[in-house]
This record gives sequence, structure tokens and C-alpha cells, in this order.
Amino acid sequence: MFTGIIAATGEVIWFVAGEGAGAANSGTARLTIAAPGEIVAALRTGDSVAVSGVCLTALEIEPNAVPPRFSADLAAETIARTTLSRLEPGTKVNLELPTPAGAPLGGHVVQGHVDGVGTVVALEPVRAGESGETDWTLRVRLPGELTRYVVEKGSIAIEGMSLTVAGVAGDEIWIAILPHTYRTTNLHTLSAGMGVNIEADVLAKYAEGRAGGELERRELTVDYLLANGY
Repeated sequence: MFTGIIAATGEVIWFVAGEGAGAANSGTARLTIAAPGEIVAALRTGDSVAVSGVCLTALEIEPNAVPPRFSADLAAETIARTTLSRLEPGTKVNLELPTPAGAPLGGHVVQGHVDGVGTVVALEPVRAGESGETDWTLRVRLPGELTRYVVEKGSIAIEGMSLTVAGVAGDEIWIAILPHTYRTTNLHTLSAGMGVNIEADVLAKYAEGRAGGELERRELTVDYLLANGY
């Protein structure tokens, strides 16, 4: 399990498609990421690591390489549902190691199971503070099937970051971004039209399951979640 609190950023070194990758029923592909030494040194073969919100299994861990790096294989499902196979060498990615049992839950429950790819509509500065830094407003268009899991002031994971939804209008959401988050994640590399990995709040999915699909016919609200024990 992850919490959506990004530990560091890394960079894509290369993406190598497996036999038939990119076609229906494609084989696996391999993604290699350059990462800070302390992240790579903490990994062991088979460990989970979240790369821009996607839970991957670390392979070929090379803490003594220059730069330190690790690789991960991507299944056909991962290629289909995420942005990882579209990333060019040098692209910044968010990294998070799993949260140990009993550790503080800094964000919200993030599984690393991406539901789909959203599109950045805009990333705009709000106002500069005394230091010259500014808050930002991130606007993202969601795949239509995910909008029913989103409520104002609810949680959502975008590129693996635990974020709070400030507002919802149709299939578009907007989020207030602090200067620290903008500076220390891959947010500052995003621009309009780019794809971003989206994971809806798992509690909303369980609420829908408990309702037996009823939520497909009604709006998911904070009042509904509270009334049903979430």
C-alpha cells in the first residue's frame, strides 16, 4: 500500500517494448528508471515501488550504477491503462516506496492500481507569495467512467500524488497545488494536453460495490458515504 506522499522524482532512461508490445494481447515491456541513490538502495528484487502512481515490481536494481537505477516489467494491462509506455527518455516520474504497517498515513490509501489516464487541461499560477512562490491550480479531464467516484473535497491520486479535489464540473476537476508539491514532484513538468495516471479513491469503489451498482444511477456524495459508514 502507498499513501500518495511522493518520496522523490526519477527519470526515464529507456522503455523497451517486448515482442508484440503495442498490439492487442501484447507481451511485456521493460521500463528503466534513474532514481536517487537512497531510493534504489532501499529496493530489493521483487519489491513494490510506485512510479507515477503505478505499482511496479523492481527488477535489475543497480545502486552502484551512474546514475543509480532500477527496471520493471510492464504487463499488457499496465501498458493499456497507464501512461508509462508513452514516456520518453528524460521524462520525470514520481516515486514512492510502500508504506510500512503502522506508519503514519500521510495522504490517503493509494493502491498503485491505476484506473485510467486523464488529460491535463491547465496548470496555472494563482498568486505569488512573499518569497515569490505561488500556489497553482491544476485542472484535469477524467475518463467518463471515473467521474462517479469523485466528490468535492474527496481524495484522488494523480501521477501517484494524494490530492484533494477542490471542485468538480462534469468530467473536469480542479485541484489546489502548494508550491512545495509543485516543486518536489513532476507537476512542474506537466502542460496542457499531457496524459496523467488516475487512481480513484478505493473507498468510493467499495461504496459502489456495497450498493450493488446503485451508484451508477445516483450521484456519489459525501452525505451518502457518511450515511453508509465510509
